[in-house]
Amino acid sequence: MDLAARLPAMLELASRLIAIASENPPGNEYEECVRVLCEALARLGFADVRREGLCVLAFAGTGRRTLYFSGHYDVVPAQSRDQFQPRVEGANLFGRGSSDMKSGLAAMIHAAAAARDAGLPANGRIGIVLVPDEETAGPRGSRDLEARGLLGTDAVGMLTPEPTGGVVWNANRGAITLRATMRGRTAHVGRQFEGVNAFERALPAMARLLEWKKEVERRETRHAIAPAAASRSILMIGGQVAAGTNFNVTPDSCSFTIDRRINPEEDLAEESRRLRELLDGFELDTLQMEPAAATPAGDPFGAILARHIAAATGAEPAFELCPGLLETRFYAARGIPAFAYGPGLLTVSHGPNEFVPIRNILQCAEIYARVAEEIIGPRMNTNEHE
Repeated sequence: MDLAARLPAMLELASRLIAIASENPPGNEYEECVRVLCEALARLGFADVRREGLCVLAFAGTGRRTLYFSGHYDVVPAQSRDQFQPRVEGANLFGRGSSDMKSGLAAMIHAAAAARDAGLPANGRIGIVLVPDEETAGPRGSRDLEARGLLGTDAVGMLTPEPTGGVVWNANRGAITLRATMRGRTAHVGRQFEGVNAFERALPAMARLLEWKKEVERRETRHAIAPAAASRSILMIGGQVAAGTNFNVTPDSCSFTIDRRINPEEDLAEESRRLRELLDGFELDTLQMEPAAATPAGDPFGAILARHIAAATGAEPAFELCPGLLETRFYAARGIPAFAYGPGLLTVSHGPNEFVPIRNILQCAEIYARVAEEIIGPRMNTNEHE
């Protein structure tokens, strides 16, 4: 498989995708992304290219056993419109989504096409799954496919090109994200005794949450994660805060967000119960309620992935816990081994100068193709992962 010959086409596809401002929230230009992706897959000769809602599915190879290459085309909002003008500077491709994860989509798509053209999927097929809404827990993406019964059919494994920076993410934290709103009653500051100050009513709960934060953040995961400080469980208060209408009016509402990120060792239901208990008396909107998930690093699929990463990069990869959510959770929850490994860098993803090293795009495409060769190619034991 000559992936190097495909690098210009990978860069062209990644650049076309970067130029589409598929920001989420709110979910801009999704239809344009779907159109470009469907056209690219059809042009490369993928079988059964179709859209399901705002998701794009396609397959390479024959047989039931399916290795899924899954990724998202939505990006976090840009800091400026210039970020949607892709550019190559030196050895890097710049632009919003270059790292997270439009370059990864291009690498996966061309890796699958190269494997197919080499006749490798003799013992199964590669499923391409391209989804929106990953940045907001997947309601129109992976969660929608799951609800339709289309997620992970006949899967032997799943790989997603998140910007892992050279490590493999085999686990992810869970998330409980709430917006808490306390109600009050407006009044002019000179007659504040006639009003009810929602901000002041909310303060005791904020104090209780700060005390609980101390307890929560003493807990540490047993999963590997770097740096060491990142091993602690998370409670963030006040990511978004709003109260009142003016400085001289008693605020009739006060709202703030609470983002609780749980380690795999913690229980989602119990942590949700405790959080809601501390917020008694508030109106609560649930923004996210997502479980933690993990695939053992020693899974046979993980061993295959690690071997090919080492062969391509010259170094054995570390397996770590992702500090946030991963779409691998939808697959791992069904017992499907699922890992994240991509060309991007978490350190620059979501930032104003997002970029991806071009050599990483080619390197990842080669790794993806070799992993597919071993898992669904002629040398793989057909009973593996069945």
